[in-house]
Amino acid sequence: MKVKVLIERIDKELSLPFYATSGSAALDLYSRVDFILPPFNEIGGGIIIPTGIKIALPEGYLAFVLPRSGLSAKEGITILNTPGLIDSDYRGEILVNLINFSQRPFYGKKGMRIAQLLILHYPRVEWEEVESLPLTERGEGGLGSTGIL
Repeated sequence: MKVKVLIERIDKELSLPFYATSGSAALDLYSRVDFILPPFNEIGGGIIIPTGIKIALPEGYLAFVLPRSGLSAKEGITILNTPGLIDSDYRGEILVNLINFSQRPFYGKKGMRIAQLLILHYPRVEWEEVESLPLTERGEGGLGSTGIL
């Protein structure tokens, strides 16, 4: 199933987001700028990197901005607010809050793939209030209650 998403390129030099392989679930996002990302312990947070695109999702859809596994595994770079949520009524530039957990600065270039965009359809919730919930085997056990491994 395909869904039509309107996209506006702020920087026409950048490619449109694309799927890296035929089996990819998310589209690659690019940096609109060159940047230096110091280690977390030097700045205590992330740096907002613009992607150079705006999108208009259809109602009933959302987009998650997710880290790239290669950047995380090889460079210690991830996204501070993972996943970043883009609602269907947001029309601003997609921004990525990158953070560097390595011990050295990371030098990013304009046009490099910095994140992924996953677009999903979601249901709307209709609450039905009850006096108590149905019982399950797990019950109220959480936070590791099913075991560590």
